[in-house]
Amino acid sequence: MLGEKLRALFRKDAGPVSSSAPHFTPLRKPQKPELPSTRQSRGLEQFFFSIRDVVGLQVLDCAGASQDNINFLINLGHKVYTQDLVRNIDEAFGPGLAEQTNPGRIEYFLTQNFEYPSYSFDGVLLWDALQFMSPALLTATVDRLYEVMRPNSYLLAFFSASERATEVPSYAFRIVDNKTLQLTERSLRPAAQVFNNRNLEKLFAKFESVKFFLTRDNLREVIVRR
Repeated sequence: MLGEKLRALFRKDAGPVSSSAPHFTPLRKPQKPELPSTRQSRGLEQFFFSIRDVVGLQVLDCAGASQDNINFLINLGHKVYTQDLVRNIDEAFGPGLAEQTNPGRIEYFLTQNFEYPSYSFDGVLLWDALQFMSPALLTATVDRLYEVMRPNSYLLAFFSASERATEVPSYAFRIVDNKTLQLTERSLRPAAQVFNNRNLEKLFAKFESVKFFLTRDNLREVIVRR
């Protein structure tokens, strides 16, 4: 549906589609599909610790409509909104980073994914989506998230800690309990940029605080307080 709307938006009054339209290289699937892995997550534990003893919160889960995640959050007494942010990036811009600098497409992407009133959310589970955004799209997305999050709300995001990787895996995330995740690799994607602690502190400069957890599997977990 998002892809159809986007095509209609950009083809209006444009005539036939030219054969010279940009070509996007398909994302690579892992050579050997990995079985889901289960591991402890300090970031997830910190996220749920920050909203402990509170019910009726509004949480945005960007892992897509994962029934396990929805059930877990609802059982805690929260209201859940979902977006598959990684898939929506591809539908809005195509694979690769070239089209992610187009201001019109960026605004359309933000409208489709974050068209909520200011101060809507008490928590945002972003997972690994931000690391697949170009600088222009990344900055615009973080700015919009700042608008829709309430003061003292929390955001959880994951980034590859490898500074030399040209490709990084994208995962599907399933919440097992308040400190355990099941990860299933979806695809290998181009690394948009390096995300070290200094760069992430700069990215979330508007926010109140940023806390890092480095895991054994070379994944940097980040908790951000609005």
